Amino acid sequence: MPKVLRCGDLMPGCNAVIEGKDVAEVMAKGAEHAKKAHGMATIPPDMAKKVQAAIKDK
Repeated sequence: MPKVLRCGDLMPGCNAVIEGKDVAEVMAKGAEHAKKAHGMATIPPDMAKKVQAAIKDK
């Protein structure tokens, strides 16, 4: 089932919507987005858990 992450759920003011075929794909795309849009060189484990919890079924 396709998955979706709304970055604004974690980073208020960000309108990015990240979609993928599964959680792993959304996590990978989300990490790339975090680097480019939010200047995060790495994703801390606590943030990764929050991101994973925010991923929903599309």
